[in-house]
Amino acid sequence: MYKIGRNDPCWCGRGAKYKNCHLAFDQKLENYAIMGVEVPERNMIKLPDQIEGIRHAGVINNQILDLVDEFIKPGISTEDINTLVHENTIRLGGIPAPLNFEGYPKSVCTSINEVVCHGIPDSGRILQEGDIINVDVTSIVNGYYADASRMYCVGKVSPEAEKLVRVAKESLELGLKEARAWSHLGNVGAAISEHVYANGYTVVREIGGHGVGLDFHEEPWVSHIGTRGTDMLLVPGMIFTIEPMINAGNADVIHDEEDGWTVSTKDGSLSAQWEYTILITEDGPEVLAR
Repeated sequence: MYKIGRNDPCWCGRGAKYKNCHLAFDQKLENYAIMGVEVPERNMIKLPDQIEGIRHAGVINNQILDLVDEFIKPGISTEDINTLVHENTIRLGGIPAPLNFEGYPKSVCTSINEVVCHGIPDSGRILQEGDIINVDVTSIVNGYYADASRMYCVGKVSPEAEKLVRVAKESLELGLKEARAWSHLGNVGAAISEHVYANGYTVVREIGGHGVGLDFHEEPWVSHIGTRGTDMLLVPGMIFTIEPMINAGNADVIHDEEDGWTVSTKDGSLSAQWEYTILITEDGPEVLAR
């Protein structure tokens, strides 16, 4: 890290002298690094004005998902969901981040049943009674990003599907509780995977959470399988997603070579995912988008 003089303005931009602001914080990080702990780069720590911008983007993102809550029912198409998300994102002053991101053709991801993630909305894909669907919304508001997804049971679903959706949400909440300042990222993955495997399910390994806020995908990468006391140190100001993808069968996935995006379970089993954007604070994790 670049060394700042004690009486120089702090790197955080608040205008305070370094010695009265982040000096003790940086010294604490340096001590962890000396002990061999992986510590975040300074660019992973969001500044106060950035946090406020991301928090506002989260409010808008939540409002859009609340509208999806009211809209989901048998008989609508996933393209109808895309239209709802796109139009209301624009109406609320945002930009749908997925649209044209690395060629993705829609404004939202809609992943049904065996689709793990990145399902592309389609006017021909009609929701049926008994389906489960993940709707993944990412909004850009004034240049800041917020990312969250929710699972929906379409009408009456099987007990097996209901349990998978419930356990996926429980695993996310357990991971969230472990996302504490001066703890380790590995604790998050450990809490998630322990609960998932105890219920007879598996965790997708290839795809994880990610830093977010100033861009769609940032460091760190967040695994949903972990070992306690390992991986990156969590410090106040870090913002990232936790988004476990839980399969009813095998953990292996396949990528659709034709559309280049859709990821599905290899064995055709059901999959469920919930996603939060969270901020690490001294007082515990704050959910910015859910």
